[in-house]
Amino acid sequence: MSTATRVDSDPAPAPTTASAVPVQARGAASTVAAPAMSAMAPRMPVPSAASGRRIGLNVTGPSIPFASTLRPTDARDTPCRHAHRLSRPVEAGTTSAILARSTTHRLARDGEEQRMRAEIISIGTEILLGEITDTNASFIASQLPQYGIDLLYVSQVGDNPARLEEVLRRAWERSDVTFATGGLGPTEDDLTRETIAKVLGEALEIDEEQERVVRAFFSRPGASGNMPERNLKQAMLIPSARAVPNPRGTAPGWWVEREGRVIAVMPGPPQEMTRMWQHEIAPELERRSDSILVSRTLKTTGLGEGTVDEMLSPLLSSVNPSIGIYARADGVHARISAKSPTREEAWDLIHPLEERAREILGPSVWGIDDDTLPAAVGRMLRDQGLTLALMESATGGSIASAITDYDGSSDYFKGSLVTYATEAKIELGVPAEIITMHGAISKETAEAMAEAARTHLHADLGIGITGIAGGTEVEDQPPGTMHIALADGSGIEYSHSRYYQGREAAKRRAVLQALSLLRRYLMSRAAGDVP
Repeated sequence: MSTATRVDSDPAPAPTTASAVPVQARGAASTVAAPAMSAMAPRMPVPSAASGRRIGLNVTGPSIPFASTLRPTDARDTPCRHAHRLSRPVEAGTTSAILARSTTHRLARDGEEQRMRAEIISIGTEILLGEITDTNASFIASQLPQYGIDLLYVSQVGDNPARLEEVLRRAWERSDVTFATGGLGPTEDDLTRETIAKVLGEALEIDEEQERVVRAFFSRPGASGNMPERNLKQAMLIPSARAVPNPRGTAPGWWVEREGRVIAVMPGPPQEMTRMWQHEIAPELERRSDSILVSRTLKTTGLGEGTVDEMLSPLLSSVNPSIGIYARADGVHARISAKSPTREEAWDLIHPLEERAREILGPSVWGIDDDTLPAAVGRMLRDQGLTLALMESATGGSIASAITDYDGSSDYFKGSLVTYATEAKIELGVPAEIITMHGAISKETAEAMAEAARTHLHADLGIGITGIAGGTEVEDQPPGTMHIALADGSGIEYSHSRYYQGREAAKRRAVLQALSLLRRYLMSRAAGDVP
């Protein structure tokens, strides 16, 4: 096997930082307003929220940067399974002008059809205090374009009755669809139901079916058997609201529909909110939409953004479907989007362009859509019946962590030896003379680490990585220098990179670099280029 040396000359740019949302006094509201976009505005490239750009996309709503790491926010809402279906008929007395045509479009006074205006409200004082990250708004914002809904405002408000009423009343007056998360728990500061009832001038009443569901939860095996009376508020509805099932918590959502407007209320904990969205809210929006936007993302590695742009230039003039190119932490993405009356028709538009893009990009495409590089190489290892061992220095076990984030990784992953100190490297099989001659941060040491990991843990493949994650030059090498090697018992593959935007960024980049090296090797092996 030949030794391949690769130096990244077009590294991915540092991730952009989301704009800070002004935080007022405890319980105060804050709003991020996105500029409205006319349905008749000329089509032109629009900057994306992250590094990269959109090329030829019919933008369906402004991109707003948000933090992206999901974190549970509230453990108070616990599983239930029998709330009313969202699709049941609207309660008597509810005006449903929106049902007369698509939820996602409305008629202007001059008869011109315009897109629906949406607003997101994230409720909870813990958000304003910075105790949790508002990932719910980010998730919902990312979903709305496919239904042709324009997001105009994103608000955050604490658990303060007056300010919550102000924000909800303003949303009801200026937006066609409002998506709210949080405030559905059983405690005194969970005020979303009460405040919506006040804004709409409707009375809260106990819904018998919802009461049965909540009481049944506390009667299940292992539960206390006695429902606290405060939980009864979770069974309340107003006449214009329908309960939205929450299989992961006692708090059902609300779908409020009146006067041609909608308020969709979901729980605050992200794991509950996302499931409710996927199984209840999204299908409802799709049923009412007269056009659907779908996308296929091709994820690449080993190519810079400019290179991908140049390679795909013959396809960039396509309008529907269209292609957007974005630099991301795990490589450069090419997103193909199409709009059509049905999801099936949209996919029919995408597939031919996707095939052409794949032919052009070739083996640099490592995954699609929600694929991750650790999962992709895991599948390849399993398919080829190979096992992997690691010896990590600068990454401190981060590669092992990424690999073991997926179920079944024990099928192909033997383990990782974290040898941060030089003495640990020597004790676990790296010859002392190699370190003495070449230094602890060197190609030769990385190669010896890879072979030592493979031998020590009895694996088919070994990866060794040594480098500088910190901001100080070491052994005449600059911060961000990484030496990565892969050994299979008959030869060595090697990769070298320099990338520094802080310690954590350097480690993340090194993890992706190591997994990319492994992927290239596995692809070559599958093609018969490696014995």
